[in-house]
Amino acid sequence: MPKKRSGGGLTTTQQAAKFVGVAALSGAVLAGIALPAAGALGLAAKGTVEGFDEIPSNLKTPPLSQRTTIQDRDGGTIATVYSRDRTVVPLKDISPYMQDAIIAIEDSRFYEHGAVDLKGILRAMNRNVQAGGTAQGASTLTQQYVKNVFVEEAGDDPEKVAQATQQTLGRKVRELKYAIQVEEELGKKKILENYLNITFFGQQAYGIEAASQRYFSKHAKDLKLEEAALLAGIVQSPSRYDPVNDTEEATKRRNTVLARMAAVKAVSQAEADKAMETPIKLKVSRPKNGCITAVSGSGFFCDYVRKTILTDPAFGKTDEDRAKLWNLGGLTIRTTLDPRAQKAANEAATARVNKDDKFAASVVQVQPGSGKILSMGQSRPYGLDQKQNETVLNLAVSNKMGGSTYGFQVGSTFKPFTAAAALEKGISPATTFSSDWKMTLQEQDFRNCSGSPAGYAPWQLQNELESEKGTWDMTSALGKSINTYFAMLEQKAGLCETVEMAKKVGYERGDGKKIVENPSITLGSEVSTPLSMASAYAAFANRGTYCTPIAIESIKDPQGKSLDVPKTSCSRAMSERTADTINQMLKGVVEDGTGTQAGLSDRDNAGKTGTTNDRKDAWFVGYTPNLSTAVWVGDDIGEKSSMFNVTIGGQYYPKVCGGCLPGPIWRIAMTGALDASETPGFNTVPVPRGKEKEDKDKEKGDRDRGRDRDRDRGDEDEKPGDDGNRFPGIELPEGVIGGPGGGGRGGGNEGP
Repeated sequence: MPKKRSGGGLTTTQQAAKFVGVAALSGAVLAGIALPAAGALGLAAKGTVEGFDEIPSNLKTPPLSQRTTIQDRDGGTIATVYSRDRTVVPLKDISPYMQDAIIAIEDSRFYEHGAVDLKGILRAMNRNVQAGGTAQGASTLTQQYVKNVFVEEAGDDPEKVAQATQQTLGRKVRELKYAIQVEEELGKKKILENYLNITFFGQQAYGIEAASQRYFSKHAKDLKLEEAALLAGIVQSPSRYDPVNDTEEATKRRNTVLARMAAVKAVSQAEADKAMETPIKLKVSRPKNGCITAVSGSGFFCDYVRKTILTDPAFGKTDEDRAKLWNLGGLTIRTTLDPRAQKAANEAATARVNKDDKFAASVVQVQPGSGKILSMGQSRPYGLDQKQNETVLNLAVSNKMGGSTYGFQVGSTFKPFTAAAALEKGISPATTFSSDWKMTLQEQDFRNCSGSPAGYAPWQLQNELESEKGTWDMTSALGKSINTYFAMLEQKAGLCETVEMAKKVGYERGDGKKIVENPSITLGSEVSTPLSMASAYAAFANRGTYCTPIAIESIKDPQGKSLDVPKTSCSRAMSERTADTINQMLKGVVEDGTGTQAGLSDRDNAGKTGTTNDRKDAWFVGYTPNLSTAVWVGDDIGEKSSMFNVTIGGQYYPKVCGGCLPGPIWRIAMTGALDASETPGFNTVPVPRGKEKEDKDKEKGDRDRGRDRDRDRGDEDEKPGDDGNRFPGIELPEGVIGGPGGGGRGGGNEGP
């Protein structure tokens, strides 16, 4: 049995034999000889040289993972994201000092030998035998490059990385053959360029350009001799020779590189000596990676862009394909984000709601006619530090795109969809309904889209105030948000027609499930998202044509080639006449209805307030002809709380309503986004009015109350009873009408 040294391992004789075997193997490979599965070297195990001829003849060099830059619509940088901080540069943009330094320390005979350096192997063998261990390796720069390709291809998969770096003869054989192929196909200069772009230099920096920026805040082409030597020295052990954490060790290693450069005549001894005497002077640039670094509070929009690439089939047929595209990076993504609108949305979201409040605000803006998402603002900052009230939960979007589990009940902001369905059916805006302030309808009198009764229970509902009884037409009912009117209007227009109209304008649940065809949908019992609502109201602004929301204008790959991106899809949801009529009626909401605190004074604008059961969600969704904005305020953490007797943004509210908190937020966002922009008007059409059977005193009282109700009592939907049930007499599962549990931070939401 062979003897081992006292310290363990092979004896010097055995080591010599091993290196002779490697040298012989190298010679055989260089000669292009296919070694047998078993031979003089006794290498019969699978994974060594068995199947040598079956190794692919071409090394599939994967594209290198690089930074992706996400830009706003004007080309300004929103954020840079990467799995590998790398910027690939040509050899001409790499300092000659750097080229010489890496060759000197890693493979000084690089330009003299082929893929395998037999002289280097013999030299290493001799020194290792003398040292009684492995003191020097013999891999050429080309072999190291091939190994790095395997590691790069493995990505962040620990198992694949281990396979790519395992110390087996089988891997070495593959490495040798690929090295030969690379030498033949690429040539020395290209190999050197590729090597310097793929190598890891520590501190999250991959490739020489990223390393130069990280340690010295300069381009690789501008590296001085002493700087280049420092970086070249890091490659052997990025953690040991890290100049940020151990200047002394890094200096020793740098000087070793400089001495080697002088020895191989890459620089003169005098140049090397002078560089050795120069203290290390770092100018470290910390990496800024990910949406957490996004400007103007656009982290949520940035993450929405990431989600779009990871989920949209336009970017790959499978999840794996899309993830590979994102992780590979090197993309330049031009988005739809409007810097002015984003600044306004972020300021609006944080103006009336503090980041540490129990409740949160979300603001999202969409351009009518194009579907372009112009902004996403949120009162809580984007990030993972909950102690700083940060969150990655995007309250504006669906669960699939990083939002809450279900979305939020929309309250009376749904009523315009019912009105549009009625107008499309030929029902006149002058149509009046009379009722007491509360009433009972039968669910079986409403038919769902399958033609079946919507239910068999009595549906009891009520208006906000006991004084809200009498006769209303469609305009006054929208302005005062009369629940009883819209229940009867839905019955006349049809439950199915109402649901279908909502679908036509892009109304979707936040959980992606089918809309529930329940009569209470007209009062906002269904859940949705701010993005969905902003896009839906944009259809009114666009005179009846709905366009699907988009966040990406264009994408270019690392070579500058344009990639296909999802385009908006526009379709007519209602006639122009219907949309024009809705616009005229919703103007009344902001002029003398529930949304007076939101109204803009310098341009045509329209909108609708919304407050849900127990005031767990409050909304204002409104628009001008060129901008649609949705604002939501509510509890985004754990079980949803009611907004009675609460302090939000330092202001006390007896009860939060759509007009008194989301409304002013909407006004701030719209004013900032539209500052100095054109002021197009709505297409004016006559809106027939019904004869309302109310005495003059009551009319005046209602009008005055409409102006002040936002401040004094909230805006619509319900008058809470002792149990807070909007529909007394109906037992419903927890959260069905009040809204599913809303948004647990980080997606931990409570179910319905």
